Amino acid sequence: MEDKLSQQSKLEFENLVEETSHFVRTTFVSRHKKFDEFFRELLENAERSLNDMFVRTYGMLYMQNSEVFQDLFAELKRYYTGGNVNLEEMLNDFWARLLERMFQLINPQYHFSEDYLECVSKYTDQLKPFGDVPRKLKVQVTRAFIAARTFVQGLTVGREVANRVSKVSPTPGCIRALMKMLYCPYCRGLPTVKPCNNYCLNVMKGCLANQADLDTEWNLFIDAMLLVAERLEGPFNIESVMDPIDVKISEAIMNMQENSMQVSAKVFQGCGQPKPAPALRSSRSVPENFNTRFRPYIPEERPTTAAGTSLDRLRTIWRTMQHGVTDIKEKLKLSKKFWSTLPYTICKDERVTAGPSVEEDCWNGHTKARYLPEIMNDGLTNQINNPEVDVDITRPDTFIRQQIMALRVMTNKLKNAYNGNDVNFQDTSDESSGSGSGSGCTDDICPTEFDFVTTEAPPVDSDRREVEASATQPGCSLQTLLLIFLSLLLQRQWR
Repeated sequence: MEDKLSQQSKLEFENLVEETSHFVRTTFVSRHKKFDEFFRELLENAERSLNDMFVRTYGMLYMQNSEVFQDLFAELKRYYTGGNVNLEEMLNDFWARLLERMFQLINPQYHFSEDYLECVSKYTDQLKPFGDVPRKLKVQVTRAFIAARTFVQGLTVGREVANRVSKVSPTPGCIRALMKMLYCPYCRGLPTVKPCNNYCLNVMKGCLANQADLDTEWNLFIDAMLLVAERLEGPFNIESVMDPIDVKISEAIMNMQENSMQVSAKVFQGCGQPKPAPALRSSRSVPENFNTRFRPYIPEERPTTAAGTSLDRLRTIWRTMQHGVTDIKEKLKLSKKFWSTLPYTICKDERVTAGPSVEEDCWNGHTKARYLPEIMNDGLTNQINNPEVDVDITRPDTFIRQQIMALRVMTNKLKNAYNGNDVNFQDTSDESSGSGSGSGCTDDICPTEFDFVTTEAPPVDSDRREVEASATQPGCSLQTLLLIFLSLLLQRQWR
């Protein structure tokens, strides 16, 4: 009978914890699904819109070079889904490739080798053939995508941690205390008397001591999630960046058209005079030839057919999603201090205890009377004198410590995302080295040290001279190292 009651106590406790944590778990599961679906649809829609608009505006010229744009969206999708993509480098590469293609189109009377085109791409930053569009778009895209991807990753981590921690494995000492609290009244002829509230609290604080230790890191994680949620509502939200991306790229192409003469002259000066194309030696002048292929983009011509309808639908979804951001912010706030208040939530359940107002007519572990011992504080170390549960405070739960590490890593990443920085966490443990993409960690949670490799989004008002100045720094540091090396060598010879 005692064994059966012990098993029944364990089962009831596990069910109570799972039921009580249901709200937190469903918050992360449902919101992750909604946000992920929205961001993916947004990318698909933006690519479809650009393709439809560019086919109408540039026709065959776009279709012959469409892979440049397809690769851009493929890389954006790969970044969002967790791929190892450096957004800044990827965008720089896109503009360099676009310049190479357009330079050939505006100079069809010449033949350009691969080496020559590589030389052309080096002038992207210096000549700014696309105007200020690449710089602005780089800032907007990096900040928007970093915030979106990191927020969805945060929802994933929150979901996984909540799911794992809510599946408790009570210790033998906990099971004994649960059985005494829930079933000993039956043996004493008091089947209708429920446990005292404070008695229940000490039992639950002992049984959930390790879960309570998760609370500090969980609260920091929730605060960081709330910060990034603000970015989803601000000027760098992903919808405001991706919806007009076709217009912005078209504007850049028109800038290139207007500056084609100056750009070509500068490139010829820097890269040398190219060889004439055999079939086009008597070709028309450059601007004439260019204008027969490209015509200015008229905003009213933006597709109003299927793509336009889907854009309208997407805006409706986005308005709903903005309400979703407000909703999840409220729910995230409610989940703060969840793990430390879990014992109180369980003990408030009228199925479990007599309630906080009943202090005399309740089961105190021995008889029907007031429960006298003081209530323990939260966390493992505070259970050293727990009168109800034998807790070994020298042995923290390894599994819970892994979840604390997962939250800590994600919190750091969220804080960086809020500031516009992307952080990749690379496991430096020896066990993880080897072929394949696996890290050697269970469930992608590693209680190991991490290297933080940051990719900073360029500041909104960044100046190109600062970029050029920073680009010269590696050379200076190399000179410094050489000087140090020479001085050490001379000292050694002097000795």
